[in-house]
Amino acid sequence: MIRKILMLIALCGVLGFTAPGFAQDTAAEAPAAEAAAPAEAVPAAAPVPDKGDTAWMMTATVLVILMTIPGLALFYGGMVRAKNMLSVLMQVFATFCLLAILWAVYGYSVAFTEGNAFFGSLDKMFLSGITTESAAATWSKGVYIPEYVYVVFQLTFAAITPALIIGAFAERIKFSAVLLFMVLWFTFSYLPIAHMVWYWAGPDAYTDQAAGDAAAATAGFLFQKGALDFAGGTVVHINAGIAGLVGCLMLGKRIGYGKEAMPPHSLTMTMIGASLLWVGWFGFNVGSNLEATGLAAMVMVNTLLATAAASLSWMFVEWLIKGKPSMLGIASGAIAGLVAITPACGFVGPMGSIVLGAIAGAICLWAVSGLKKALGYDDSLDVFGVHGIGGIIGALGTGIFASPSLGGTSWWDYVANGPAEFSISGQLVSQAWAVGVSIIWSGIVALVAFKIVDLVIGLRVPEDKEREGLDITEHVETAYHA
Repeated sequence: MIRKILMLIALCGVLGFTAPGFAQDTAAEAPAAEAAAPAEAVPAAAPVPDKGDTAWMMTATVLVILMTIPGLALFYGGMVRAKNMLSVLMQVFATFCLLAILWAVYGYSVAFTEGNAFFGSLDKMFLSGITTESAAATWSKGVYIPEYVYVVFQLTFAAITPALIIGAFAERIKFSAVLLFMVLWFTFSYLPIAHMVWYWAGPDAYTDQAAGDAAAATAGFLFQKGALDFAGGTVVHINAGIAGLVGCLMLGKRIGYGKEAMPPHSLTMTMIGASLLWVGWFGFNVGSNLEATGLAAMVMVNTLLATAAASLSWMFVEWLIKGKPSMLGIASGAIAGLVAITPACGFVGPMGSIVLGAIAGAICLWAVSGLKKALGYDDSLDVFGVHGIGGIIGALGTGIFASPSLGGTSWWDYVANGPAEFSISGQLVSQAWAVGVSIIWSGIVALVAFKIVDLVIGLRVPEDKEREGLDITEHVETAYHA
């Protein structure tokens, strides 16, 4: 079984990883920023956050909470059988709460303080040193938001990412196993990948070339490689998708899988959950701009268009293949589009977002049907097929559609204070680094974490409890009464 898992991880790596020898030196490159950023020096006085930006970021944070509880919970809950509805809701809810506490205790510090290229320090453990006067940098020079707002905004990302994994092993895992796995995987996979992709010194550190080089040297490993990930294609979706694939292989197939029908018990709830995810995703993507600007408006347009395109793409391809379009299909297409546009939303233009969404919808449909059937794994709610494959499409697609020649914005050169020159081939190498490292890192951590959990408390419920349903056997409750 372990050998099979490692082979699948390697297969994913072939799809999305370029050998280190071909990487370009992009250490000083940084994500795109608002073109109206101030031209030169850091203000002499202490930074004063703009109230409009602060209000928007608080709103965006609430929207991302909405994505998880109730959005993701209902989306997943509707797709399982009625006897397991509450178990899924409970797993998502408890995971969100658990990770929120871990984020405040040590997660924020490990992800977003200067340490080395892979891990931050413990300087802000227990949110030490953060006050109501503390400020966090945005993407524009001289523009800040309260650090507490940044802390809680990033908390919502750290909480939803592990919750995504739940769909891969739904209907057969112990509740206690879920909680222990989440602690291990969050600590050793989510936090370092978040640090590698997103940690940097901030725009005000880039005053000249020498200062820029020095600042870039303190950034996360993948940031130094020039990888672009606006809102979490690698950190969130590939990371969770690979862990989900490993999890469903480690637990094995559900009893009766492939032999008896296991239809969703409430597509109505799944549609409601998908819609809440779509609405909340505007906080996820647009909030990642950290400012209420014209670029944030473009991100909003891209998030809407890519999702609509992916929904229609999935629907029409399914209609063509199966003869009928389905509600589950169009809802799944929407999630695939949201996943794919996530890393690209601040770098591509509206037309690029439509193309990227359409590609993601069609390929993710193939992944949850053809690929899943060919490889024979039981990913209950298609976490790998939608989030893993969709995240890879989005991350690599960013390297293409961010090109100004295709309507993209390129990335922002903070030393020159203008758009940087863009090379599709060079950026694809940087994106491949991010995809490959995310696949390998998450896969190995998930494999080890699941093995530890299995040895300590066991992963799977007994057969009789699985047949009866996890609602009763794990929580002594039922979602519905006769």
